[in-house]
Amino acid sequence: MPTIHPKFSIVVPVYYNELNLPYTIPRLKELQQLLPDFELEFVFVDDGSKDSSLSILLEEREKDQRIKVVKLSRNFGSMSAIQAGLLQATGDCVGIIAADLQDPPELFVEMIDKWKHGKKVVLATRSDREESLSQKTFSNTYYFLLEKLALKGYPKGGFDFVLIDKQVVKELTHIEEKNTSVMSLIYWLGHDQEQIPYVRQQRKLGKSRWTLSKKIKLFVDSFVSFSYTPIRFMSIIGFITAVLSFFYGIFVVIGTLFGFIELQGWTTIIALITFLLGIIMIMLGIIGEYMWRILDESRKRPPYIIDEVYK
Repeated sequence: MPTIHPKFSIVVPVYYNELNLPYTIPRLKELQQLLPDFELEFVFVDDGSKDSSLSILLEEREKDQRIKVVKLSRNFGSMSAIQAGLLQATGDCVGIIAADLQDPPELFVEMIDKWKHGKKVVLATRSDREESLSQKTFSNTYYFLLEKLALKGYPKGGFDFVLIDKQVVKELTHIEEKNTSVMSLIYWLGHDQEQIPYVRQQRKLGKSRWTLSKKIKLFVDSFVSFSYTPIRFMSIIGFITAVLSFFYGIFVVIGTLFGFIELQGWTTIIALITFLLGIIMIMLGIIGEYMWRILDESRKRPPYIIDEVYK
């Protein structure tokens, strides 16, 4: 009777990675030597790349039937690409890793060992990163605020290199939430987890498409999806402003009646109006973020469209 090996699927979102893939794919395949007792499956998700990424993937698929290629109809973002990959993965456990080799695939061996011992979520957390000071500052600030205001205990250096059990995969694919972070969802699910620290390496090939606008969107999505802090912020600011305005109004009336305060001119009035209008506009912007997400969810549009699956 043939031995049935557990299957390990690796989901790799791909977006303009034509320079990385010739190195990433062989390095992922080498994991078979390190995991001889596992059947490997590679799920590459082309997130609307306009370079040669898709053609490279299809050529590799012809050589190795363990490779599955998912082509999205356009660029939906890395989080949606990961969701699409998880839907197609069939492994007993599933790893998620970027295509640029900033994360060492060999760490999957240790992560698999933790999974064998019952951990349904194994996070490779960044103890440090070989990146510029500005990138480190933005990332550290984001994860600090996320841990303090949204998800308590969230890894200090964050993570997007992870291994999860098939049960967690099933739960994630049933969450049809848009404008969110898959990594934050994995942490929010609350399963027993293990953290393995590592140093994120510097990108050696190609240009990162993780632009400032995408980082800001992730920042907003994370706090609107997982924290009541923005709404609580508005309530507190509104209450403080109302109290201060009330007492200031009493002070001005009493001062005018008793003559120990001169009637102020237009400068004071304009300054107060400008300040209060600024607060109102900030509050309207926060409300608008929530309203947009409610509208986006109510339209029931899918978070991604799969154009074709090559398997």
